[in-house]
Amino acid sequence: MHTAPIVIIFGTIVIALILAVLSHRRKKMSLEQWSVGGRGFGVLFVFLLLAGEIYTTFTFLGGSGWAYGTGGPTAYILAYGAVAYLLSYFLLPPVWRYAKEHNLISQPDFFNKKFDSKWLGILVAVVGVVAIVPYLQSQMTGLGLIVETASYGAIHQSVAIGIAMIVLAFYVTLSGIHGTAWTAVLKDITILTVVIIIGIALPMHVGGFHAMFTKINAEKPGFLTLGAKGMGVPWFISTVALTGLGFYMWPHAFGAVYTAKHERVFRKNAIFLPLYQLILLFVFFAGFAAILITPGLKNTNLALLVAVQKVFPGWFVGIIGGAGVLTAIVPGSLMLMAAGTLIAENIYRPIVGNASPKQVQVVARVMVWVVAAVTFLFSIHSNAAIVALLLMGYNFVSQFFPTLLLSIFARRAVSKPGAFAGILVGVAMVVYFTMTKQSLVFGLNSGFWALLVNFIVVLVVSAATRDVSRNQVTSAAQS
Repeated sequence: MHTAPIVIIFGTIVIALILAVLSHRRKKMSLEQWSVGGRGFGVLFVFLLLAGEIYTTFTFLGGSGWAYGTGGPTAYILAYGAVAYLLSYFLLPPVWRYAKEHNLISQPDFFNKKFDSKWLGILVAVVGVVAIVPYLQSQMTGLGLIVETASYGAIHQSVAIGIAMIVLAFYVTLSGIHGTAWTAVLKDITILTVVIIIGIALPMHVGGFHAMFTKINAEKPGFLTLGAKGMGVPWFISTVALTGLGFYMWPHAFGAVYTAKHERVFRKNAIFLPLYQLILLFVFFAGFAAILITPGLKNTNLALLVAVQKVFPGWFVGIIGGAGVLTAIVPGSLMLMAAGTLIAENIYRPIVGNASPKQVQVVARVMVWVVAAVTFLFSIHSNAAIVALLLMGYNFVSQFFPTLLLSIFARRAVSKPGAFAGILVGVAMVVYFTMTKQSLVFGLNSGFWALLVNFIVVLVVSAATRDVSRNQVTSAAQS
């Protein structure tokens, strides 16, 4: 039995829990302190929280798995991050200012306050929670694969996911975003070291970078270009646009924006995050090398781990397993916390009406465990690819973008009915495409079509309802 990897993996979990306990000390955990850190995080913590979206189990396993199974189209992962960070330079400062001015703690709060509509806030909260579940599921599926493979089968995937969900829920309930921020420091140091090592060592194992790509191109002509399996240039552009615009529409990413001390944080981060993302190239290199090291895998998500097992000693496999656990804990805790906050603050409080802050805080923490349980059930009964789960979630949350953009830069162009109609139509299209399993429509990502129609509906309905409102005001004045 390989004991070293198991000891290292569980040691990593213990360290993460210790950080959660230490970060919790001497802090009065109000809902604001628990969910947005009292709005006191500086450049480093906000950088690491937002960078948590780059280095997750999705990129660790899904990115390398896509390089292994799909080839050239994997480059979309690099492209959409660059689009998102460019957008953040202009979009996030006004979001932060508005949130600070009105003391907001969740994404639906923003829409609720902007349009003076608790029902719009409830709609955004419901869609947000629905979108978080497949994303969180992708993290837990990845974590289960990492632990099972890194432990050489000693710990079954379902057991690993179950333990992880319990640890994660306890972790979030105890420390909120403070524990996540401190663990993010450990995670990024570990994952950067591991990714660079395997991203260089695996290609060198097959003869070097030039030899690796030459062999792949000889064995699979066209594999390293766009166009395979319908993933051509139209798919690439539409998917980059969809995911780039939807990047900060995730409730947990949106909420992380509120944690900053000042708006300059976002402009500084927008400069460095695209460079930081280039480390993902090493993940792709590892996936490409795995094609030659361990060909013919049916589960492409396992490509990196199986290749590492064949090349590295057991103790290093354990370090990779520990790093993989951290890539699930940091974004996973943000997602669980966001889901709990959304349900308590933006569904429970508006419906109940007279709930006290203490009651809302209790509901938020209870909902963390409920969402964790639901995610666990989905994780052990689904074999969906990690990338597919993430893209499904992106299709949902990106439907917030048209209303958000217009509410910040052209507030008069969007009305309350227009915001409702756009989001509802966009989400309905996503549900239809998901149920009918249509990921492509005329060569474009189906979620992009939903986003485009959403934008049009927002503008048309807003224009029509503004005209009605003006006529009503004029009639009332004349009478």
